[in-house]
Amino acid sequence: MSKTYKIAVVGGDGTGPEVACEGVQVLNAAASKYGFKLDCTDFDFGGDRYLATGEVLPDSASRDLAQFDAIFLGAIGH
Repeated sequence: MSKTYKIAVVGGDGTGPEVACEGVQVLNAAASKYGFKLDCTDFDFGGDRYLATGEVLPDSASRDLAQFDAIFLGAIGH
């Protein structure tokens, strides 16, 4: 049985979502080659969210992200 890693994907904004998307493809290729699995969940944290809602992070962000083995971050700006 192969190990499954839970990954929180925070694409962010600017080029971040594109970088994160390509990075996840690389992670999936590595998972396939080395026999592990990924369970990725996207989060909309970043400058775009702030500009749209005025909220940097929801109150639940640290609790939600703590449930993952790793956080894959694209780029956050604005």
